[in-house]
Amino acid sequence: MSRGRRRTHTKFSFGVVRLVLSVGVLACVYQSVQPPPPKMFTAVTSPRIKLRDGRHLAYKELGAPREEAKLKMIYIHGFDSCMHDSFFFHNLSPALLEELKICIVSFDRPGYGESDPDPNRTPRSIAFDIEELADGLGLGPKFYVIGFSMGGQIIWSCLHYIPHRLGGAAMVAPVVNYWWRNLPAKLSKEALSLMLPRDRWMLRVAHYAPWLTFWWNTQRWFSIASYISCDPNILSFQDKEIFSRLGFNDLNQAYARKQGEYESLHRDLMIGYGHWEFDPLDVQNPFKNSNGSVHLWHGDEDMFVPVSLQRFIISKLPWVRYHELTGSGHFFPSLMVDEIVKTLFVGED
Repeated sequence: MSRGRRRTHTKFSFGVVRLVLSVGVLACVYQSVQPPPPKMFTAVTSPRIKLRDGRHLAYKELGAPREEAKLKMIYIHGFDSCMHDSFFFHNLSPALLEELKICIVSFDRPGYGESDPDPNRTPRSIAFDIEELADGLGLGPKFYVIGFSMGGQIIWSCLHYIPHRLGGAAMVAPVVNYWWRNLPAKLSKEALSLMLPRDRWMLRVAHYAPWLTFWWNTQRWFSIASYISCDPNILSFQDKEIFSRLGFNDLNQAYARKQGEYESLHRDLMIGYGHWEFDPLDVQNPFKNSNGSVHLWHGDEDMFVPVSLQRFIISKLPWVRYHELTGSGHFFPSLMVDEIVKTLFVGED
């Protein structure tokens, strides 16, 4: 074989090797960013209702029986939680439920606990899931909604998509999407800068590159988000006192994550901080005839959701009744859940 032919053959061989290596690397990268399928659970321990698309929502009921209740409410749990949400129900007084004849329906949001995942979940779809749940349980033409943290953010979807079904609504320490279009860019940037660096990166990934969310929160090169790792550095002084009693690792966490972190936590991040079909600052008052009310509760030392964002939102939506709590963090509901519920139903400030 001539020298020229050997050189050509060598170049060809190196080219094939580089191609094979490149394909192998790309295959490994592709595999690492692909989320796993939902984990299967063998037994369903809670009652469930079947939705029109075939999915099931697991739920529980507290307080007065539905048939006897004067007031009916759906509770929407937060991030990394479930229908047994300790921060809401741990200190909820059965006497108050009996006094006001309240029936509370709490449910596992899609992908959490024993509710089927929804691969097409959006801010819009969850509002209609809630409406279907209410109809399936016969809660009547009007019902109340209360949501905590990420569940509080979902209240905006209820106000936008199913306002005609609501008798009243309460958002408790609701999550704010830094990329809602009507938030001033400077305000959002300043608020985001208050987060821990690893949390800022997590939120940016969820917003700008949602397809990387699973990989980002499972890779081992850098510290994962404090929201997921349960880092006490994101707790206010009051929150630390609360967790010293309840424990930072909530007793319901294993149940909440039983289908895997992707379908519950990661999808929550992608939707909560993704591109919304509407902006909450465009939501109209559903109770212009004073036949209901909307409340927003927030602590001024909340390290999960900067209070500056809530103050701006409220300044543009004066029909939302704002309750700012001095010295309170993110988990203040466990200290005053009765007051929050009573304010919604009785109208006391």
